[in-house]
Amino acid sequence: MDFSAAVERQRAFFLSGATRPLAFRLEQLDRLHQALAAREPECLAALQADLRKSAAESYATEIGFLLSEIRHATRRLPAWMAPQRRRIPLAAWPARASLQPEPYGVALVIGPWNYPLQLAIAPLAGAIAAGNCAIVKPSEFAPRTADLIARLLAATFPEDYVAAVLGGQETSEALLREKFDSIFFTGSTRVGRIVMAAAAQHLTPVTLELGGKCPCIVCADAPLDTAARRIVWGKFMNAGQTCVAPDFVLVDRCARTALVETMKQALRDFYGDDPRHSPDFGRIVNVRHFRRLAGYLDRGRIAHGGQQDESDLFIAPTLLTDVSPDDPVMQEEIFGPILPVLDFDTLDDVFRLLRDRPTPLAFYLFSKDRAIQERVLASIRSGGACINDTISHILGKDLPFGGLGDSGIGAYHGRASFDCFTHWRSVLRRPFAFDPRWRYPPPRVSLPALKRALRFLLGG
Repeated sequence: MDFSAAVERQRAFFLSGATRPLAFRLEQLDRLHQALAAREPECLAALQADLRKSAAESYATEIGFLLSEIRHATRRLPAWMAPQRRRIPLAAWPARASLQPEPYGVALVIGPWNYPLQLAIAPLAGAIAAGNCAIVKPSEFAPRTADLIARLLAATFPEDYVAAVLGGQETSEALLREKFDSIFFTGSTRVGRIVMAAAAQHLTPVTLELGGKCPCIVCADAPLDTAARRIVWGKFMNAGQTCVAPDFVLVDRCARTALVETMKQALRDFYGDDPRHSPDFGRIVNVRHFRRLAGYLDRGRIAHGGQQDESDLFIAPTLLTDVSPDDPVMQEEIFGPILPVLDFDTLDDVFRLLRDRPTPLAFYLFSKDRAIQERVLASIRSGGACINDTISHILGKDLPFGGLGDSGIGAYHGRASFDCFTHWRSVLRRPFAFDPRWRYPPPRVSLPALKRALRFLLGG
């Protein structure tokens, strides 16, 4: 594909005004919804081929999530598109003011491989709802799903409106050299910096959904059976390849042994004695990531799991204890089925450990004590937070999902997806009938009088 020509064709289509009407946007969202629903078996097969995801996990975390997101946007789009009235100061009277949502234009969406369908199509739904054209670049590391996305979009939309581009790193680099009006990227912090630098060449606004080592803090008062189940569920979903998965556990020293034992039991309950044969446990995406993860098992003590098979890209759900904060497994996002468990004596120890680390995409706290909850929320920065659960905070349509600092810029989901691809333009309308002379030169009052008048006329 000639990327420059593709972008210009989409820009011409956008400038025609065709994408702006509510009816057009609703029709395109409906077509996207129908296309996904009709291809559910193909989606399940592609996700099974790329990541060995079970049908239940694929539907819950990808297909069902997307269908719900699109339905939500369809129902609420008329309200989202409505101008928002704003007050004006007396100095501008008589006038009316509003914020009007304007689509950016042509958007670029670059998706990752871990949730290759959801994380490519959910931003696209937001771009469509906001009235943009879009080019979608799925991840080459999930080739079956990428091919499915390309075929689905080609069959659903004209290329002048929505198009998919397949390819590897070179393709992404070539796309980033083009002038887009908005860029949405999901992936690593390292690549996020590259995307942002490329966008800066054209002053293109970016949304970066990145990662980070999401800490999970377990206090002594937490019910350990429930905490263990919720931690294990959030960590080992998709074989740990989830950007908001708990990356490591910090547990009160007096509860460490009990928590590790209850997490072991939860793993047996979820995946059986041999997770290799569990239909509900996936695989590592490729050999490169497998070898990176296997290297983490050289340090610390394997308290559970640890089995691996490179030919099957299988690493069992693994609990690591006796880990130092300086070990390699604690230096970068794990993004796999390995969970280090460290202990602490006081919350101040936790705060000191986390203070100098990059801001995570999320953090998790298990405690019944409201004072502890508020203290931890006030002391730890993160993109999002979840108290007494993991991952569930990303499900709410009214909870924007996004990072902070190293974990990202901007947010989406629900209304936030519409806002993500929208410029809110301030508009003031005045009649010709009233045109006071006092605002034009030369000044007709003294400076002290002008100061007093402006305090009244401008307010504040």
